[in-house]
Amino acid sequence: MPTDWEDHYQRRETPWEKGEASPGLIDYLRQEPVRGRVLVPGCGFGHDVRALAATADEVVGIDLAPSAVAGARRFPLVGGERYEVANLFALPKALRGNFDWVWEHTCFCAIDRDMRPAYVEAVAGALKPGGHLLAIFYLDPGDDGPDDHPPYGVSLAELDALFGGRFALLREWLPARAYPGREGREWMRVLQLRAEGK
Repeated sequence: MPTDWEDHYQRRETPWEKGEASPGLIDYLRQEPVRGRVLVPGCGFGHDVRALAATADEVVGIDLAPSAVAGARRFPLVGGERYEVANLFALPKALRGNFDWVWEHTCFCAIDRDMRPAYVEAVAGALKPGGHLLAIFYLDPGDDGPDDHPPYGVSLAELDALFGGRFALLREWLPARAYPGREGREWMRVLQLRAEGK
């Protein structure tokens, strides 16, 4: 059964909401500022969007939950960021094939596992030719409860199998910093959209 993200925001049950941008993203941007247009699916209150907006030309944060988007819009603008209620799997035409980068942080781990191939295609469809996916994946989400609800972890072998056909892996690493309690459980990758047929 799909998660009702709006209901979580209405009830203020948002354990993924940390009040600040991902430490791994902040460290990456200090070394390699992201330029161009960036899409952030599952943006929540937009902390990562604002971190990216400090270097990128335009950042579009999307979320399924209207309350998340409303919360993101309450923060002062940093640069060229904006927020929309939208579904990555049914992107409006204006957002397709338009981005230099997609930033992944909490969307992939939140969707049902059987939607992961569709996620790869959705991200590929949002990017311009040769565009990049910058991502944090959860190798171990640190949830000791039943494995029947998000966040869902993923192995490196699964990532290779899922993304290898559409994306070339440019770089991967264990981020030096993470939110407290997530140390050693995250994995960062930079991938580039392959040319059609390659």
